[in-house]
Amino acid sequence: MTQEYLSEKPTGISSLEELAGVADYSLLRTLKRDPDATSDGIDHAPRQVFSGHYVPVKPTPIENPEYVAHGRQLFRDLGFDEHLAQSDGFVRLFSGDLSVVPETMSHVGWASGYALSIYGTEFDRQCPFQTGNGYGDGRAISVLEVVTRGQRWEMQLKGAGRTPYCRGADGRAVLRSSVREFLAQEHMRALGVPTSRSLSLYVSKTETVDRPWYSDGSESMNPDTLVREPVAISTRVAPSFIRVGQLELFSRRVRKQAHSKAREELETLVAHLIEREYADEVDQQTGLHEQIISLALAFRDRLTSLVADWIRVGYCQGNFNSDNCAAGGFTLDYGPFGFCEVFDLHYQPWTGGGRHFCFSNQPAAAERNFRTFCTALRPLLDDDQEANQQLNAIQGAFAKVMGEKLERMWASKLGLAAVDAELFVELQTLMTTTPVDYTLFFRELSAVPNSIEPLKKSFYADLEAPTVTSNPSAKNTQATDERWSEWLAKWRALVGVDDATKSATELAQTRDEISTAMKRVNPKYTLREWFLVPAYRQAAAGDYSQIRELQDVMTKPYDEQSNEVEEKYYRLKPSSLFNVGGVSHYSCSS
Repeated sequence: MTQEYLSEKPTGISSLEELAGVADYSLLRTLKRDPDATSDGIDHAPRQVFSGHYVPVKPTPIENPEYVAHGRQLFRDLGFDEHLAQSDGFVRLFSGDLSVVPETMSHVGWASGYALSIYGTEFDRQCPFQTGNGYGDGRAISVLEVVTRGQRWEMQLKGAGRTPYCRGADGRAVLRSSVREFLAQEHMRALGVPTSRSLSLYVSKTETVDRPWYSDGSESMNPDTLVREPVAISTRVAPSFIRVGQLELFSRRVRKQAHSKAREELETLVAHLIEREYADEVDQQTGLHEQIISLALAFRDRLTSLVADWIRVGYCQGNFNSDNCAAGGFTLDYGPFGFCEVFDLHYQPWTGGGRHFCFSNQPAAAERNFRTFCTALRPLLDDDQEANQQLNAIQGAFAKVMGEKLERMWASKLGLAAVDAELFVELQTLMTTTPVDYTLFFRELSAVPNSIEPLKKSFYADLEAPTVTSNPSAKNTQATDERWSEWLAKWRALVGVDDATKSATELAQTRDEISTAMKRVNPKYTLREWFLVPAYRQAAAGDYSQIRELQDVMTKPYDEQSNEVEEKYYRLKPSSLFNVGGVSHYSCSS
């Protein structure tokens, strides 16, 4: 391990014994376990779970684990010494072997069930039993809660083997998808987007599984071959992993009178959510109805801000079901995600998705999930007419709040105090018909150019691909140049850098201030899929250098980095990669 990755002396928690000193299992202490669960956590076959908030499950360790990477900033945030990431006990623990932990720590993990709504429509037949009682954490197993530096964190292994919710699958994650999630979480955090975090990534040196994927150069929409891939376990970290779908499951049970303790279980879960995620925003000394109203307001604020941030950085969640929506209001479950390259309002990287989860429809998808969230809370309001009316008003104002945040976001990307509607519509038209790279365009605009020449760095002028319109108007013709020049002139006037009443010094100062502000919200680097593919392919061959290089670059996405980094990562997507399966589009195989 090179010096840049590990400091010479321990500088924090550096052993499992010290880790045990900050362990605190509030979920196990507060919530109800499945009464049908085993006591030893050996519970790996698909089965229905009818009640209880969690099932104790012992993870299945991967064979011969090897260190790949750890979240360096998260280690610092947690107060963990970086040497810990490669210590034998830590590697074994976070590759699924709980037998190594001190006696004061739990030797079993836990998995939770949740319901599924797709764009607001309830589904209950996705589980093997056609009841919804077998849907949940199929291969995600939480193993630890810690309280460090005044913050509680839950640590969850992804790919840790089968649980009762595995629906017959093997419970494993492959290195490919694990690398994607590991890098994406820390990149999103660096972008300033609320997200789960990446603690560690370990790969098995001997254990593999077969997964459907794409052959080299394939333009098939669906995987066309079986690929043998190494298995891996990544550990994601968050204040909690309660999902909207989890609240939904317990609310459905109340509605259907599934059992006598259904309402009590829902109320307990909501109280736990408030304690874990909203203790600073919801007064827990008030009555239950008042807490629910405060919770709905707080979640609406977080969810609308989150989605505005997604649009700001060009991120598309791809599959924003209720079960992929964290009740804490942060990004969760990096499956078929992607970052928009060629600007396309209907960008959707996932072949199994649709326009309802496309880039520009994420605000509407979020509104559907918020409606599901509110519906899940309603049984706890009983017949309180005033409280129900308040919740109705909060739910009904979602689109208005979302719209206001999107307007402020677009204004900040454009360096304006407020969005000019005519200017914005013309910009979207030009970006669509030229076409342009979303990230590169806004970063070049952030330099407040005098002409459109710098903006042309973001133009896919010579691209010949079905994903980009072949209309002659999309070509970089003189007429298109003139339209761009007219737009830029209008924009420069609005931001105040062409004000004839100001001196040259004043104008230069204005330009610098606008540029600095815009560069704080318009990243220079985003995690493009064609950066990830060579990284996980090299990793499968035992070379993790590209992962670590990407980690370095993508955790400083707003910075001006070296010329070498800029040449490699600040450029247009090669035309040869358009339409290639596993790069331009991909299935959810992981």
